[in-house]
Amino acid sequence: MNYQPFINICTFIFTVMTRDMTCSPHYLKKTAIEEMTHVEVLAERILFLKGDVEMKVADKTKQLKDVRGMLECAAKMEQDSAKEYNEWANECAANADSASKKIFEDLVSTEERHFDQYDTEMGNLDKFGEKYLALQSIERSKTVSAPTKA
Repeated sequence: MNYQPFINICTFIFTVMTRDMTCSPHYLKKTAIEEMTHVEVLAERILFLKGDVEMKVADKTKQLKDVRGMLECAAKMEQDSAKEYNEWANECAANADSASKKIFEDLVSTEERHFDQYDTEMGNLDKFGEKYLALQSIERSKTVSAPTKA
């Protein structure tokens, strides 16, 4: 089987992810770490299939300072990624590559969960307004400054 098309696909997705990840809101650290894990999984698969991985920034970072803009951008990226991963999972199935198909199916599930997180945050922002951000900040400072139990 010729894996070059799959390697090209993974390389493209890897490039898009490393470019678009910079748009994610910084306060969702767990999501950012998961996105970096996606890059690692794809890079490992590319290498396994004897492809080359080139780590480089593909685009300039988007400078978003508006919380709503960050959430909308992140939600759109998650939606677009889930759609693309689903298409690639189907392509892998059509080429009898079940290992790569599973990778893409797992990525779809994670991207859908991320989208739901961003969508929930936008809903909370709509419902509670700017006060919601202040409440999050206060709650976080309580958690961070709370003494640990011995």
